[in-house]
Amino acid sequence: MEEIDRRIVTLLARDGRMSFTDLAKETGLSVSAVHQRVRRLEKRGVIRGYAALVNYDEIGLPLTAFVSIKPNDPGAPDDAPERLRHLSAIEACHSVAGDESYILKVRVASPLGLEELLQQIRASANVSTRTTVVLSTPYDHRAPEIHAEVGKNADKGLDGEQKAGQ
Repeated sequence: MEEIDRRIVTLLARDGRMSFTDLAKETGLSVSAVHQRVRRLEKRGVIRGYAALVNYDEIGLPLTAFVSIKPNDPGAPDDAPERLRHLSAIEACHSVAGDESYILKVRVASPLGLEELLQQIRASANVSTRTTVVLSTPYDHRAPEIHAEVGKNADKGLDGEQKAGQ
């Protein structure tokens, strides 16, 4: 990835509503050049979308927890994400290495709401759970620091081999 594209991605990760005019000022490009680069970054999937950052306390969901799940039957199909998709309190589902199969980030209104959600998770996916309640979040949604090496290795896998078709 070119340095100028890294700069654009960094700026937009910090403020997704930054105008093309402001991006142009920050990068030294023309507005049309910035617009073309942003569209190209979107098309490549580098920029996947834009979202509002919500104050969950203000919308009645002050309790955040991480729920680790593992199947009750290790031989069962690995379909927990699909079985849990209907539960809107689950904000994120991460496949992980270790004892558990997935870690879910959930947001609910109260401890009772968390207890009810855990019951729904267990029943829907036939899993056991281990829960960590978040006490506070000193920072979240930090913009990534994009190093030049990232762009140089973007076409290689974890083992350094060239990807198929490259």
